[in-house]
Amino acid sequence: MWFFDPTLLLFIVPGLLLGLWAQARVRSAYARASRIRSRRGMTGLDTARTLLDAEGVHGVKIGSTPGQLSDHYNPLNHELKLSEQVYQDDSLAAVGVAAHEAGHAIQHARRYAPMYLRSAIVPLCTVGSVLGQIALGFGVLLAFMGFMLGQWLLLAGIIGYLLVFLFTLVTLPVEFNASRRARLALASHGLVDGDEMVEVKNVLDAAALTYVAATVSVLGTLLQLLFLYNRSRD
Repeated sequence: MWFFDPTLLLFIVPGLLLGLWAQARVRSAYARASRIRSRRGMTGLDTARTLLDAEGVHGVKIGSTPGQLSDHYNPLNHELKLSEQVYQDDSLAAVGVAAHEAGHAIQHARRYAPMYLRSAIVPLCTVGSVLGQIALGFGVLLAFMGFMLGQWLLLAGIIGYLLVFLFTLVTLPVEFNASRRARLALASHGLVDGDEMVEVKNVLDAAALTYVAATVSVLGTLLQLLFLYNRSRD
């Protein structure tokens, strides 16, 4: 069966391995920084609110949300959500994560173009992901059975995953820039010392790797669809 070609592993395995490694890095860096208390006793909530006030960003609601590392900023309602542990903890891990999310709010206030672009293509990314999953499921099967509909589904999946890949590419500068803003703001407003910044940076750098891994994984799926589409035409 051509869609079980071992060549497909070349598209799947790198993203999988990179993703596992990135997750391990995040857990390790976060666990280490979680054991180190902020010298200034800053919780995640304190960090986010202090940075936003210091940067002149107003009107952002800060709350807590269940889950671990479920922290996020929603530009639609100007709401910054910190996971319960980050919200109330005064570790350097909490300081780093909260500062990163504050970085997104600062991006929004400063009208950082890639962030607006990412928000604009979220609906397209959602549709593209669904098309890709349908292509990998029904499209592959129908194409293998010789139905032209299968090839059309694979082509639709390729277009869909091109949109998803575009989204992941745009996400990279948004996330890296938010971390950069976080580090600069923490340092300029005196919330962390030099040796503390080392631990904070380790957490932020490890988290950034997960976005790189996601991009590689999506690229692998896109190449997989292209490979299957070309094989279905043979």
